[in-house]
Formats: sequence, structure tokens, C-alpha cells
Amino acid sequence: MPGIVYVVRHGQDEDNAAGLLNGHRDTPLTALGRAQATIIAEKLLGHGIAAIYSSPLKRAHETASIIANTIGLNEVIIEPDLIEREFGIMTGKPVADIAKYSKNNFQGDKILYFLDPQGAETFPVLLERAKRVLHKIQTLHPTGKVVLVAHGDIGKLIRAAYHNWTWEQAIATPYLDNTGVLELEPNADVIE
Repeated sequence: MPGIVYVVRHGQDEDNAAGLLNGHRDTPLTALGRAQATIIAEKLLGHGIAAIYSSPLKRAHETASIIANTIGLNEVIIEPDLIEREFGIMTGKPVADIAKYSKNNFQGDKILYFLDPQGAETFPVLLERAKRVLHKIQTLHPTGKVVLVAHGDIGKLIRAAYHNWTWEQAIATPYLDNTGVLELEPNADVIE
């Protein structure tokens, strides 16, 4: 039986709370974000998680550490390819200003995705990175259960890589809230 991968978006961080686009900005979790991480950790308790991988950014690593401590794992493995999409000139800008800085956008169910502002990582490039992450995890953990603590855009593209979807199909799926979970396994694909 192939392994199960849980993709977890980090808890609320300071930029999320302020309504700012963070990308590679490295802000910590808020008190609410730590509480969200504790709640999702308790939901994962008893699921037999074999390993936890995290983006190198504070908000993801802190979320992953809370999960690891709760479920009794001693190590969080940093995976550089789990880092959020590079937002380019959008980094640090208010979410409300996306249309002011980017003319080529896609309206998702809850947010507006910018597609090609100056300096931003494109979704096709992000999908290739997601495929690398998924291949690495499936090679290292062909069985068992693994948690990947990451971010909204890369999380959606890991899901796309798992299902052989296009990046367009990925961003059209429902928004992944803070500490939302995508369960990737052959017979399930649910958001908790």
C-alpha cells in the first residue's frame, strides 16, 4: 500500500493577521496560529505519523514543531522545496492591492491569485517544484504516513502533482485555510 501524505498549511502568522502577502517573508505565528497548530496536532495524534517535513520558514517550522511535540516525534526535517512561492513585487503588499500590482490574475473561491507579477515564481515552475517534493517523499517513504507542513500555494500544487493535474486545476480547488489539511492517498483527498 502506498504511503499517505498529509499536507498541512501553517497556522496564522503575523502577515496573515495583518492582511499582507508574505511569500518568503519570515514572520512567526500569532497566538491564534499556535492555537490552530495545537488543534491540528491533536487531530493527527494517534494516526501513526512516521515523519514530519517542514518549509524552512518560521510559520511552517513552528507549526511543524508543535505537531511533532504533540504526537511524540523528536525531529522536524527541513525540506527547502516546501517553501512558499516567491511572490516577487507582491511580497509584503496588502492582499487588497493584488489587482493594483498584477493585471493577470485568477479569482479563486476566496482569494485572487496573481499569475505573473515582476519577480514572482510562476505556477508552472511551482508545479515542477511540487513534483520534486512529492517524488522525494514517496521515494523516502513508500509506506507509512508523512506530514508536510507548508503553505497555501505550494500545498495546492503538491496536491496537483499527486493527481497529475495542471496548475490551473490546482488553483481552482478550494482555498486551504490556516492549518487546513489535504490528505493524499489513493482513495481519499479530503480537506479537514
